[in-house]
Amino acid sequence: MSQYFLSLCILVLCITYCAAADYYKVLGVHREASDADIRKAYKKLSKKYHPDKNSEEGAKEKFVEIAHAYEILSDSTRRQIYDRHGEEGLKAHEGGQQHANPFDMFANFFGGHHHADQVRKGPTSLTEFEVSLADMYTGASIDFVIKKKILCDHCRGSGAASDSDIHTCSSCGGSGIKVVRQQIWPGMFAQSQTSCSECGGRGRIIARKCPHCGGAKILDHTQHYTLEVERGMPEGHEVVFEGEGDENPDWEPGDVILRVRSKREQGGWRRKESSLYWKQVIGIDEALLGFERNLTHLDGHIVTLKRQGVTQPGFVQIIKGEGMPVWQESKFGDLFVEYTVVLPTEISPELRHKLTDAFHRHGRGKDEL
Repeated sequence: MSQYFLSLCILVLCITYCAAADYYKVLGVHREASDADIRKAYKKLSKKYHPDKNSEEGAKEKFVEIAHAYEILSDSTRRQIYDRHGEEGLKAHEGGQQHANPFDMFANFFGGHHHADQVRKGPTSLTEFEVSLADMYTGASIDFVIKKKILCDHCRGSGAASDSDIHTCSSCGGSGIKVVRQQIWPGMFAQSQTSCSECGGRGRIIARKCPHCGGAKILDHTQHYTLEVERGMPEGHEVVFEGEGDENPDWEPGDVILRVRSKREQGGWRRKESSLYWKQVIGIDEALLGFERNLTHLDGHIVTLKRQGVTQPGFVQIIKGEGMPVWQESKFGDLFVEYTVVLPTEISPELRHKLTDAFHRHGRGKDEL
């Protein structure tokens, strides 16, 4: 019963919000848009306004409206009727036919079963992105920018000043191809196909170029993004920004991939998977007599380093649970502290006498044993 009620609500939303809509404006494409342009627009907008990702008021209604526009314009027969006779002609043709469930349409589209092999995709960009080890320890949101190409927002990638400035090429009839007939022998001819020189193989002529992009169809743009660095994120982990590559009228944008690594810092902290490594310098007195020191961790909390008795140079102390967070788990690796002993450059006569006396008595005690 609840499923029936949900379907009924969706149908009512479709009728309410799409009855008088300009489907091309809903998807943000021009009337000469190709099937690839329409698919690209639906892909971008449906993800933006899907209720699971967008909780803003009106997002669900916008999602339904986008789905209905795509349903009409992606069907060649429906699109022709809509172009010629408008909404009323489309209603007469459908005769009260129910619209597709927009959520099913979304699932089918991103399931990859709808002409996926016919759609060209632009190149994918892969960038090495360095962050501090502290950010990988605590997690962080890092803002960055990417310079990319986007479709001209004035002509929406058509290159024309307006839709009326786009005409079918009279030389090739809109096919973009010309058939060339050439005599190879008396009475014998060969035919070959070549790209139309008048329209450059596009099948369309632009009478007046877009004043915003000069007919280039695309513009330079600086886009702001935010990288979410998760606690304990592995070195070399790739974060994908789907469909955020360069835009082009002839293909769907590729992806932008950031390969995240920690910066190589001189000395200090080092990481290997979920383990952390720290080199601690101590004096000879601390190496012989023991010590207690405070180490400031990557997130600012204090780790107490404590040793009693003699600490040999190169000794490694293991402190459980003070390493890196284990990615997507609620536990930590271990901290490995390697000790380096620094000898004094000079010894005062008084200290030399005390050390000689101490080591002499220590050696004599061993002999007595």
